[in-house]
Amino acid sequence: MIHPDTKLHFINDELGYGVVATGFIPKGTVTWVLDKLDRVFLPLEIEEFPKEFVDAVSKYCFRNSTGSYVLCWDNTKFVNHSFNPNCMITAFDFEISIRDIKAGEQITNDYGCFNIIRSFRPNDEGKRRKIVYPDDLAKYYQAWDKKLLSALKKIKNVDQPLFEFISVDLWDKCCRIANGKEEMVSILNCYYKDPVE
Repeated sequence: MIHPDTKLHFINDELGYGVVATGFIPKGTVTWVLDKLDRVFLPLEIEEFPKEFVDAVSKYCFRNSTGSYVLCWDNTKFVNHSFNPNCMITAFDFEISIRDIKAGEQITNDYGCFNIIRSFRPNDEGKRRKIVYPDDLAKYYQAWDKKLLSALKKIKNVDQPLFEFISVDLWDKCCRIANGKEEMVSILNCYYKDPVE
């Protein structure tokens, strides 16, 4: 389930569609939660799909820590990559804004968090990183953990429209992390390393 203050919007001819904020979304806001309508496919299921379905899976799914493919039922699947994203996946099956997002700004993720199968070169954003690699999560998790912890510290102090989709136990855990009473679970826990063939 994606944050309600977002909409699908045509970005440009190169990127196609993306998701933009329709209102201000402060740092620390949960912007997406895995819900019951999202589909999770085992790798063996994908192998039995016709080519057209496999192409769609590679375009619109991300892989979780078990190597399963997650297909979001809503506009989340149109969120574009950025090397300077404003949202990031957590080890808790939700994404959080890691900085303030202004109305009209595109919602973005770093696809390096999503266990991609093949590296790719996205649009040049003038950053040092130019290519997204399958093992980026293993390389950058420490820097990303710092951004996540900074955002999680604000989770209790901002409006959370997706609150009802977060379990009581998970919310309590996030509050303990925010209060410094529990260590944050690293984003590295989202990493899936393909078995050596």
